[in-house]
Amino acid sequence: MVFAVEEINNSTTLLQGVKLGYHIFDSCGRPPWALQAALSQTGGDSTSCVLNDTSDYSAMYGEGYGERRGDPPVPLIIGGASSVTGQILSRILGPLSAPLISYLASCPCLSDRLKFPNFFRTIPSDIYQARAIAQLAIRFNWTWIGAVVADNDYGHMAVKVFQEETRGKDVCLAFVETLQREKIVIDAKRAALTIQASTAKVILVFSWYTDVRELFLQLAKINVTDRQLLASEAWSTSNDLLQDLVTRKVANGVLGVAIRSSTMPGFQRYLMRLNPISRPGDDFLREFWEKEFGCSLEAAVQSESQANRRLVKSSLPPCSGTESLESIRHPFTDISQLRVTYNVYLAVYAAAHALHSLLSCPDMDSLIKTNTSTCSSLKLMKPIKSIEHLKNVNFTTPKGEIFYFEGADIPPRYDLVNWQKTSGGSQKLVLIGGVDGFDLHLDDSAIQWSTGSNQVPVSVCSESCPPGTRKANRKGEPLCCFDCIPCAEGEISNETGSLHCERCPSKFWSNDERTACVPRQLDFLSFNETLGITLTTMATSGVVVTTAVFVVFLCYRQTPMVRANNSELSFLLLLSLKLCFLCSLVFIGRPSIWSCRFQQAAFGISFVLCVSCLQVKTIVVLAAFRSARPGAGALIRWFGPSQQRGSVCLLTSIQIIICTTWLSISPPVPRLDLGFQGSKVTLECAMGSVVGFSLVLGYIGLLACSCLLLAFLARKLPDNFNEAKLITFSMLIFCAVWVAFVPAYVSSPGKYTVAVEIFAILASSYGLLLCIFTPKCFIIVFRPEKNTKKNLMTR
Repeated sequence: MVFAVEEINNSTTLLQGVKLGYHIFDSCGRPPWALQAALSQTGGDSTSCVLNDTSDYSAMYGEGYGERRGDPPVPLIIGGASSVTGQILSRILGPLSAPLISYLASCPCLSDRLKFPNFFRTIPSDIYQARAIAQLAIRFNWTWIGAVVADNDYGHMAVKVFQEETRGKDVCLAFVETLQREKIVIDAKRAALTIQASTAKVILVFSWYTDVRELFLQLAKINVTDRQLLASEAWSTSNDLLQDLVTRKVANGVLGVAIRSSTMPGFQRYLMRLNPISRPGDDFLREFWEKEFGCSLEAAVQSESQANRRLVKSSLPPCSGTESLESIRHPFTDISQLRVTYNVYLAVYAAAHALHSLLSCPDMDSLIKTNTSTCSSLKLMKPIKSIEHLKNVNFTTPKGEIFYFEGADIPPRYDLVNWQKTSGGSQKLVLIGGVDGFDLHLDDSAIQWSTGSNQVPVSVCSESCPPGTRKANRKGEPLCCFDCIPCAEGEISNETGSLHCERCPSKFWSNDERTACVPRQLDFLSFNETLGITLTTMATSGVVVTTAVFVVFLCYRQTPMVRANNSELSFLLLLSLKLCFLCSLVFIGRPSIWSCRFQQAAFGISFVLCVSCLQVKTIVVLAAFRSARPGAGALIRWFGPSQQRGSVCLLTSIQIIICTTWLSISPPVPRLDLGFQGSKVTLECAMGSVVGFSLVLGYIGLLACSCLLLAFLARKLPDNFNEAKLITFSMLIFCAVWVAFVPAYVSSPGKYTVAVEIFAILASSYGLLLCIFTPKCFIIVFRPEKNTKKNLMTR
């Protein structure tokens, strides 16, 4: 403060013709003493804080002890070294309109202009350092953080602001422990055990440095040394903690917010030239000099009246006068970390600029025209005027920084510091960045973490969900604690920490990792796959067997077994069965427009031809036995070979008409089946018209049922070889297969619907072939003695 005042008094641009004076009081950290000193100044009495025998701690700088009455009231007070003191002074001095500039009171409550209209400060509100720490947590992806805070407004405010700043950023507090100074040992021990038990690797400590020292002591006792600590400005630059041996064990790589440091041009030279000889009234400098250099000042003997001072002096040799502060290393002369000092420096300059504005007069011509004056004289200066001019202060410091007040506050600026180990094992404070408003400037590579490396420590409740998974919150736990659930098939997440999985478009499907949508593979029943090969083999075998039977019947066409029941129909039946086996092959392979149309028509016509032959054969059996009755001989003549061929053609023509109409109006076409969920999309033949397909199947079913009914009626007609029994059994198998086909076809996915239809075709064809022709071939080939007309006619 003295340096700033003398610098201003020597300025040629600031307060020309006016010299600043000052009274400096030491309140010893006690708000009542600070209040007494402030009231004595604003009331016009220069009263020192002399209370009984404590005058050594509270003396008016530059004056003797005791009181001097009659001095004019000071226009402005710089003080309030704590938030509590600042609140007390501002409330008491408020009615007097006396402005107060604090350099260390950082409570956010002091920003309230309604409650503290006369308060200003050169230190940012604590809100901003809590925000800065929250930004650090977000920057380094620390989502699981423990907090140990002072059990007062300072600590509670920090937790509240931290949570507000990190809301929506997936940052959670694993625990919040409080430290109360009255029971610091108990609270520190409890907090240390909580830190040890927690999985949080990053701990926010927002408390006074004396409380932090006890916390470190308790952590050292239980050997907790691997936590990354985040420090508030209250202890981040504490030299006592930096040099403490216990701290070196526990607090490695501390990352903290600190009051901004800055250089003051000329201040080091000013300190080096200080000498008690040139400042005989400076009691602090005289005491420091005698203690540091181990000598006594003669001037000190003459001015000291206390017996104990004489005793100390008498034991010290006299100073030679050549002593100089340039020859010693002492925290008093260390200007590398000017933090609170720089705040005091700014406060003095803010006061000087406000007074300069207050004492400045406008152009004399304007004064004559308006007959008014905005300038004040030194004798008529009112404190309330100082408040108005402080609000509008805006100047450039000797270092070149712009300074102004925003209400009671200044724009928030902080240093970011890191505790780093030196080669000698001690710790040093390293500047690694800064905070300017809401902007964080940080050199990540310059940080030494608690692990001793440049690797950022990880502090999470749950590891971030990798791509291909999504978060699933755990019931009853914070949002930062979650499980990673793999995305379902057809869904993806291509970002880390996704909350939801996105469904792929209809023509795409998720890859195996569920991280990207890939085009769905075209799928159809091909000849190259196992199922296609199996069905092709079965169809081909059916054709071969049918051909073999045809050959057998052709070779033995003159035998009674072949000629029975119209051999012409038997050959036509074998031909239709061969067509049934062959039409199944049309369903295999890549569907095309023509294959889709041909397969359903071939299937429908082939089976109608087959069932028509069986139905006519059954009718022939019935007609033959009915004609044997008296008066019914003409019945067989009305159902001779020509009528049989005509009946088969008529029944088949109806199916041909149905198929032609269906294919003309709404034919089957190739289509991608996107309804089935999977990595493959089925290329299938869409029916086009469900009615057309239903009529084809319905007509086949109608013929099959009528054939089954007729065969069932003829099964017990007298004959040694009644073909109606074989037709009955074969039609039962045929009907059973196609009744089971309907639900299987509807429920089968993708290409398996085609496989079901092929299987039904092959199963029913084999059923007809084996049930009807196997017994006949067995007699023809292996029992030729039974292949006689006599044997067949035997009842």
